[in-house]
Amino acid sequence: MNKRHVYLNMKTREEARNIWLSHFAEKVELAHETISSVDAVGRVLAEPAFARISTPNAHLAAMDGIAVLAQDTFGASETNPMDLKVGEQAFYVNTGHQLPPQTNAVIMIEQVQVIDDDTVRIETAAVPWNYVRKVGEDIVATEMLFPTNHLVTPTCLGALLTGGVFEVKVKKQPKVLVIPTGTELVDWRKIYPEELQPGRVLETNSWVIGKLIEQTGGKWIRNTSLDDDFFVIRQAVERGATEDYDMVLVLAGSSAGSEDHTANIVDNLGDVLVHGVTIMPGKPVVLGDVNNVPVVGVPGYPVSAIVVFDEFIRPMLCHMLGQPEPLRKKIMVEPTRKIPSKLGLEEMVRVKLGRVGDRVAATPLPRGAGSITSFTEADGIIRIPNENEGLHPGQPIEAELLRFNRTIDNTLVAVGSHDNTLDLLADALRSRGGYLSLSSSHVGSMGGLLAMKKGMCHIAGSHLLDTETGEYNISYIKTYLAGVPVKLVHLVMREQGLMVAKGNPKNIQSVEDLGRNGVRFINRQAGSGTRVLLDHYLSKLGIKPSSINGYGDDEFTHMAVAAAVQNQVADAGMGIYAAAKALELDFVPVITEQYDLIIPEGIFESEKIAILLETIRSDAFKKRVDALGGYHTERTGEVLI
Repeated sequence: MNKRHVYLNMKTREEARNIWLSHFAEKVELAHETISSVDAVGRVLAEPAFARISTPNAHLAAMDGIAVLAQDTFGASETNPMDLKVGEQAFYVNTGHQLPPQTNAVIMIEQVQVIDDDTVRIETAAVPWNYVRKVGEDIVATEMLFPTNHLVTPTCLGALLTGGVFEVKVKKQPKVLVIPTGTELVDWRKIYPEELQPGRVLETNSWVIGKLIEQTGGKWIRNTSLDDDFFVIRQAVERGATEDYDMVLVLAGSSAGSEDHTANIVDNLGDVLVHGVTIMPGKPVVLGDVNNVPVVGVPGYPVSAIVVFDEFIRPMLCHMLGQPEPLRKKIMVEPTRKIPSKLGLEEMVRVKLGRVGDRVAATPLPRGAGSITSFTEADGIIRIPNENEGLHPGQPIEAELLRFNRTIDNTLVAVGSHDNTLDLLADALRSRGGYLSLSSSHVGSMGGLLAMKKGMCHIAGSHLLDTETGEYNISYIKTYLAGVPVKLVHLVMREQGLMVAKGNPKNIQSVEDLGRNGVRFINRQAGSGTRVLLDHYLSKLGIKPSSINGYGDDEFTHMAVAAAVQNQVADAGMGIYAAAKALELDFVPVITEQYDLIIPEGIFESEKIAILLETIRSDAFKKRVDALGGYHTERTGEVLI
C-alpha cells in the first residue's frame, strides 16, 4: 500500500478552508456535561446561564452615614438646618449595610453634625436613592447572565457565583487523538540528548500540537509513536474514528513519498476532501472525513505542522465549540531585505519586527519548514500572495502580529554582519527586566550599511577592512553613508580564521590551502565582511576564486558555516573562533579583526541606545563575551566617531 499521491488538484488556502469547514458544518456536535461553575473557567456554555438570585438582594448603603427617608429632609440647607431624631428619622449605617425599612437614601457621615445621642443635624437635603445600592442593581433574579456558546472567564465566574449559579452546563472539550508516525522517531522521554544517533529524530510535534489543542479549549490523547507501516497506522486511525474522539491527527506521512501513507489510509477508510494546499509551509496537508470524524494528515516538519494547526485544526476546534476564530491584529511593515517567493504558493514568512522612526521594520527569520525557532522568535507573519514572486526591501505589506505592539516599540533592529556576541547582547538586554529586545538580520556588513542608509535599522554590525589603510569600517561609512550622520561604537576584537574538522584531517594551515585538490570550502554570502576579507587574501595570494571548490556555496552566519564543517558538508569555512569552539572544531587563525556597531546620530542620545551602551560596557557582558573564546573586550563600548 505504498502508492504515491501526487498533488494534481491542490486547493488555495481559502478553497481548502471552505471545503473543510462546510463539509462538517452539520456533522460535528459535542456532548454536554454539568460541572461546578468554579471549574468552568475556560469552558464554553452549552446553554444559557440564568441568575437565581438578585444582587444586591436588599437595598444597601453605598456610604458610611445615616439612612433617611429623602422626603423627610426636603428643605434642609445651610441657612435652614434640620434636626433629625436618631432611631426614628435617621439611622446610622456603614457601607454595605442593609437600609432600615422606610428609608431610601443615605447622607454621608461627613455631612452629619451630631447634636447629642438622640439628635443629628443636616444642612443638605437627600435625593431619593442617593448613595444606595438598590435591589437587583447588578443582577436581577431570572435574567440571563451569559448565552449559549459563551466562553467562561475568571470575571464571568464572579458573576455566576454572585447570581447564585453554582453549576453550569458546558460543552465537553473536543477530544483529539494525536498519532505521531515515522520509523525515525525517538521518544524524548526515553533518551539522553547525547545518545541520539544520526538519522534519528526526537518526536516533539505531538507535544506542540497537543498543547495548542489545550490552548484552544480541547484535550488530546497521544497515541504511541508508530513506524511507517500502512496497516498499523490505518488501524490507529480507524480506532480513533470509531471510538469517542472528535478529531484524529496523523503527524507526518502526508506528503507524496513511498512511505507517506496518510492520504491512502483516509481514502481507504473514508473520503479525502483535500490533499495539498497552495501554502508554504504546510503544502502536503491532508483533510479528510472518516466516519463523520475530521481527520487531518499533518506534515512532519515542525513549522508546517504549526501552520496547518493555525489554518485548519484550530478553526475546526473553534467551530465545534461555537467560538469565533481568534483574529490577529495587523499592521503595515517594511522588509529589511529582499524576500523571494515562489509563484503559485501563498508563503507565510515569520518576521522579527521593530519600530524605526515612523516605520516598522520586518526582518525575515529562517524560512525552512523545520526551523521551529522561526516561530519562537517571530513577532509577526507576512503572507506573500501566491501570484507574487516576493517582496523588495522597504516594500510596505501587512503583517499579522504574534506579540503586543509594545514589544515592537521596544525592539532594537540590527541589520548587518553576524557575530555570536549579538546573541549575548540580546539576552543581556532582555534580562534587564524585559524592557528591550534585539532583532538581528544577518545580511552582511554591506547589507547593514545599505539598510542604515534607507533608515531601516537602529544598528548595523560591520567589520569591513580597508585593505589600503588597514582601518575598519570608517572609509566604508564615508563612502556608503555620505550625508547620513552616524556614530561608530566598538563592540569587540575577534579572531577570524579557518574552521576545520576536529584533528584537521586535511591539514589545512592557511588560506592558500583552500585551492588544493580534495578540499571542499563553504563561503559566507557576498557583501559580508568575512567574504571581503577572504577575497582580499585570495587577491594577495593570486588565487582565483573559481579555483576553490565550494567558493560559490555560502551561508549567512558563522554558526551555519561551522555546522556545515561539523556535518562534513565542507572541509573548511571562514569564520570566527567562537563559532569553531561552540561546535568543537579546530581553528586556523588568520587575522584579529575589528567588529563595530554603526548607530544613527539622531537616536544616539535616546534611552534605548543609552541602555544598549550601558549593557555592552558592563563587566558582566564583557565576561560572558570573553568566555566564548577568541574575543578581546578591552575597548568594548568605545565611541570611535
